[in-house]
Amino acid sequence: MDLNLELIFTEIAVILGVSAVLGLIAARLKQPLIVAFIAVGVALGPSGFDLMAAHEPLHLLAEMGIAILLFVVGLKLDMHLIRTMGPVALATGLGQVLFTSVFGYLIALALGINTVGALYVAIALTFSSTIIIVKLLSDKREIDALHGRIAIGFLIVQDIAVVLAMIGLTAMGAGDQSGNLLIAGLLVLAKGALMVAAVALLMRFVLPRLMDQVARSQELLILFAIAWAVLFAAGGDILGFSKEVGAFLAGISLASTPYRETISSRLVSLRDFLLLFFFINLGAQLDLSLLGAQIGPALIFSLFVLVGNPIIVMIIMGYMGYRKRTGFLAGLTVAQISEFSLILAALGVSLGHIDRETLGLVTLVGLITIGLSTYMILYSHQIYEKIAPFLGLFERRTPFREADLTPAQSEGVEVVLFGLGRYGRNIAANLQRRGKRVVGVDFDPQVVAACRQQGLAARYGDAEDPEILENLHMTEAKWVVNATPGREVNLSLLKSLKSQAYPGKVVLTAHNSQEDEAYRQAGADKVLWPFVDAAEQAVDYLTTSTDIIEATYPWPVTLAEVRLRPGSAAGGKRIRELDLRARTGASIIAIDRAGQSYFDLGSDFLLLPGDRLILLGSRDDLDRAGKILEEQEQAQGESAEKHFRIEEFTLPDDSSWIDRSLGELDLRRRQGITVIGIRRGSEKIISPPPTEILRQGDTLVVAGSTEALATLRR
Repeated sequence: MDLNLELIFTEIAVILGVSAVLGLIAARLKQPLIVAFIAVGVALGPSGFDLMAAHEPLHLLAEMGIAILLFVVGLKLDMHLIRTMGPVALATGLGQVLFTSVFGYLIALALGINTVGALYVAIALTFSSTIIIVKLLSDKREIDALHGRIAIGFLIVQDIAVVLAMIGLTAMGAGDQSGNLLIAGLLVLAKGALMVAAVALLMRFVLPRLMDQVARSQELLILFAIAWAVLFAAGGDILGFSKEVGAFLAGISLASTPYRETISSRLVSLRDFLLLFFFINLGAQLDLSLLGAQIGPALIFSLFVLVGNPIIVMIIMGYMGYRKRTGFLAGLTVAQISEFSLILAALGVSLGHIDRETLGLVTLVGLITIGLSTYMILYSHQIYEKIAPFLGLFERRTPFREADLTPAQSEGVEVVLFGLGRYGRNIAANLQRRGKRVVGVDFDPQVVAACRQQGLAARYGDAEDPEILENLHMTEAKWVVNATPGREVNLSLLKSLKSQAYPGKVVLTAHNSQEDEAYRQAGADKVLWPFVDAAEQAVDYLTTSTDIIEATYPWPVTLAEVRLRPGSAAGGKRIRELDLRARTGASIIAIDRAGQSYFDLGSDFLLLPGDRLILLGSRDDLDRAGKILEEQEQAQGESAEKHFRIEEFTLPDDSSWIDRSLGELDLRRRQGITVIGIRRGSEKIISPPPTEILRQGDTLVVAGSTEALATLRR
């Protein structure tokens, strides 16, 4: 017995080691790990090196993994998402299930598969992998996009359908054993209704109080959740309608508790680990000698799934008024079969409905479709750009569903801002405070709605969608800002703007120096570094002159720190102009600016937005000073445009400036103007140095306020 245990331990250690190696290779190839794990089973099973002897322990771990999988599906079943997506989730989910199952069944019959086998194959082709799709959409930051929400909605519908299919197939198995399918089916339904009623009573009277007690310990909460899932799975098996259905109901029973997110997040890793053994066990059951004959049918079914499923989704969504792009991106998410398809086929083998050849066929289709559809989803935007001209058939003349998400007018905007997350919304709010006219664009309909409620003109759209630019009146905007990170989305937006000959300036967002360099080389005018800027500001807050003052002067002084916000009325003024001490009794004793501390503050020290002022005074004095410093200028955006000008000024022949240097004239201090250029005949001198000597006939390009320029002309 001890020897057997040691052999089992060694065998599992080898399996895990090989799985890690092949998993690494799959990850580098951007493939889901499912493909690698099935390959491990093939390599170590009878068709390969035949190193797997511990079939019973592996089978037990596989069944535990399936139970936890169905438990988590029930736990995360988001009926709210189905309701918010409305008819489109149900229509596309049920429509695609009906289309694929009917035509898949007919294709299977045409290929010579028997009636029951054709039924299993048809149902297996119906379902798509929620786990894989959620992972890919999350990695691409599209989980909250309109097509992402719709896809998750109809995948949830599919998850419910697969559970119902399992119940029906279990009833068929019971009917085969008893010889009376009708009575067996009714008996399974009665037992199911009894179990559902029991779950409802537990949810109403027992679980709320019990979970509050259990949740006092995180370890106990997870242990209870696993025990609950396995007990319900065992109960479902005893009642005759499969472990999977029992585990699914266990998840639903806890889905209404406030602990569902904690439980699901903790169990995801355990689920993935245990499912490893299911896919390895599945791969080990494949007989490669039989798969040769299945390659032809597998290719036919794979083509049907890869092409037919997306087409039916595009047809349904186009009919319902969605744009062809949304339908295409959502349709690609059903271009593969699911881990549930493999579980369903394995269930059919255990019930004696299908043979291992049919199981091998379904598995081969799974390997092909999962492998190819992964790349289709990863490069969905590039694929769409290539075939978009041929997809007009799948879009109404007026795609009214998405027209409802987009206001009709966006004329007169100065800034078009893509990405309305926390960073983007803060940019928009600050621009609006400065009097700029901003329109925001985001691919999350809920974010768009929230921004409109907050008074921001917002439209639904995707920065990677060239068609959105056609409706934004881009020629009127002076700036296009993309607050969304990601090399592909930023470069795609820049490319689209160039193709439309956008005349304004483009600002992109980078997370590292490589992205910054790529954006600038591609033609970006400015690049934002949100994390770097935030880190620098955080360090400034942590290293203030307040610490130096308190350490140097141990007297019980009262200090306060006030940051001059953009648009502050104090910004651009000198300390003597502010006259803070006379007005409030508080004194400015230090200023922190860009990591530097200034203590030698004269009355002519110029205050700038972003400065952090260290104030000394009583608590009441400091409160009054803080209110003054936080006052905002009124209509600053308009006043800046009205009072600032750039003009050309030709020196008169008798000007006293001739033959004198710019440094000697000191025009900035004496006249309030800055010479930014000199036109001397055909020569243009940009940013002339202080040593530049002015000559007769020079034309100066000067910048300054309207008052200063008027004085200069006089």
